[in-house]
Amino acid sequence: MTAITHRPAGVTHPEDHLLRVALRADATLCAGLGLFVAMAADPLARLVGLTATAAWIGGAALVAYGATLYSAARLAGIRRVGLAVLAGNAGFTAAVVTVLATGVLHLTSAGVAAAVAFTAATVALSWLQYLGVRRLA
Repeated sequence: MTAITHRPAGVTHPEDHLLRVALRADATLCAGLGLFVAMAADPLARLVGLTATAAWIGGAALVAYGATLYSAARLAGIRRVGLAVLAGNAGFTAAVVTVLATGVLHLTSAGVAAAVAFTAATVALSWLQYLGVRRLA
């Protein structure tokens, strides 16, 4: 019997498991929610106070982002991916807070609640991603 002394290509290290799972969870949430928003753009737009076109574009963008992020979670340089996603999530959170505080978009109370809920989920996943990146430092 011989011992395997190296990892085959594509096998991840135990230290990066949390980061990869957090990135995939973020990707799945974004793609799933984006698909729902794109499919139900017209009724959702009336509910939250956006145009149907804006809702569809936002949903399609979330689907594309989710697919890209899910693919990026497989890359070998996962720490850099995690840092980039953390920076993007922080920017997204700051943008949502600014939009809600200034009232630039005339959202209904349901729209504000949906934005807050999605941002809270983003912050929670960002915390897991942060812990995953720290584990690799």
